[in-house]
Amino acid sequence: MLTARQKVLAHLKKTRSASAREIARALKMSAPNVRHHLSVLKSDGRVEFVSVNNREGRGRPEKLYSLSAAALGDNLSALANALLTEAGPRLNMEAVASRMLDSAQFANLPIPKRLALLVEKINEMNYQAHWEAGAEGPRVIFGRCPYSQVIEKHAELCKMDAALLGILLGRPVARLQKNETGARGFCPFIFQVG
Repeated sequence: MLTARQKVLAHLKKTRSASAREIARALKMSAPNVRHHLSVLKSDGRVEFVSVNNREGRGRPEKLYSLSAAALGDNLSALANALLTEAGPRLNMEAVASRMLDSAQFANLPIPKRLALLVEKINEMNYQAHWEAGAEGPRVIFGRCPYSQVIEKHAELCKMDAALLGILLGRPVARLQKNETGARGFCPFIFQVG
């Protein structure tokens, strides 16, 4: 049994774009109820406002909604999988890591500022990371793996992450296994900064 929001999403997937009135009519729901669900879906990032439909005759123009780019998804995981498979062991993960972020902005910063900047920059790339002090030195912990869709077949991406941290921090970085088992999307490693 689908919820009302799931029905709205399914309708938008089928029609590409629609107004609240059109969705309400198609799903046999009230327009205010549909507008409420569209508002929630828009705030969640699953639906976006695309245009205004100027209706013929009386009444105010209607807003048209469609599924957001995030809700539609993309084919990047299939492309990444194909490229990584094709490149195989020839791929230099340190060279790839060095292209991910500009290391010049990290130069001449003390390590705490480097760590803070590093966390800021990699969180823009969806790692949900933080750093913490430790007896052996700082540790960088990723809240999620942005490569979760391809990581099972391409563990070399974890090596790229370690190389990226080492390049930006200017120190050796070792991967340590976390104690808990990683759920899908979560990074199973802690990165120890030397």
